[in-house]
Amino acid sequence: MIRPTQISIPTLVRVKPGALDRLGAYLSRGGHRKAAVLVSKGLAAPLPDRAAESLKHAGVEPAAWVEVADNDLESAARLFADLPKGVTAVVGVGGGKALDVAKYVGFLGRLPYYAVPTSLSNDGFCSPQSSLTIRGRRRSLPAALPFGVVVDTAVCRDAPRVLTVSGVGDLVAKFTAVRDWKLAFHAVGEPVNDFAALMSDGTIYSFLSHAAFDLEGVRLLATALLLNGIAMEVCGSSRPASGSEHLISHALDATSARPRLHGLQVGVAAYLMSLLQRENTDRIVALFDATRFWDAIAADPFSRAEWRVAIKTAPSIKDGYYTVLSAGGALAEAERLLATDPRLAPCFVD
Repeated sequence: MIRPTQISIPTLVRVKPGALDRLGAYLSRGGHRKAAVLVSKGLAAPLPDRAAESLKHAGVEPAAWVEVADNDLESAARLFADLPKGVTAVVGVGGGKALDVAKYVGFLGRLPYYAVPTSLSNDGFCSPQSSLTIRGRRRSLPAALPFGVVVDTAVCRDAPRVLTVSGVGDLVAKFTAVRDWKLAFHAVGEPVNDFAALMSDGTIYSFLSHAAFDLEGVRLLATALLLNGIAMEVCGSSRPASGSEHLISHALDATSARPRLHGLQVGVAAYLMSLLQRENTDRIVALFDATRFWDAIAADPFSRAEWRVAIKTAPSIKDGYYTVLSAGGALAEAERLLATDPRLAPCFVD
């Protein structure tokens, strides 16, 4: 018998200009008077000062204020162990490492976690996992979705453009991820949660309606990435957001001499996988053209040799994880396209 699904979702969601300056008010409304704040090390001024001033104005004490430079499991465990007494919420401000560590600390402490991304480079700010390193290797560990998501669209609009372009790459990966999920159903009978697939697929179309990096485009991108995280929570796996394109990116993280931003890797891989899947290529191209994604890659091309290794390695990253790369002849075809596709040519150097 199919059981109804019950999930946790963010209770507070603010996606608007000036949201960073209201952070203290949002915490205060939740009854929090002491919070642990984890901030990305080197976060550009005046963003940390704005967050601190917001807390002060609302009467919320930052009982711990920690700059996060590394996202290793050991550091996260120490931060949890050192949480001051009386802390009732954990706040992550900045980029991926700080948010992943803060999310995991909140998960360990069973405390409400507030995610405050200052850029939109991937969907990790609202996902049920934390990406941490264990003995130098990146691992996705179970965590909980944020209680609150606070996205200042003006701050994210003004973030380095390559970070936002990376977010676009992570977004289009949902096309190929959902297709891989359905291929797995037909090939090996893996169940598909239709609602999670529909939610993930639909988020891309919302951004396609206004594929720009102004305030409205940033709002749509932030909302789309947020809903991708909830789609994963709906089905209890990463399937709606992660397929063959993510396996290639994970392989690059493990084997490349210089891994790049996650969204840049999965974006290029999503385009390549769409050619194998024979679906959604035109939509991905249109979005990449509109956002100048290709230009960002061409400015710092990948190593074609490293990608050949990553493509061969990708199917072994997750045991029993069927994707288009599992089909007979797929690896050879992917390598051929890597060498011959005209759109990929500027993305690589030999």
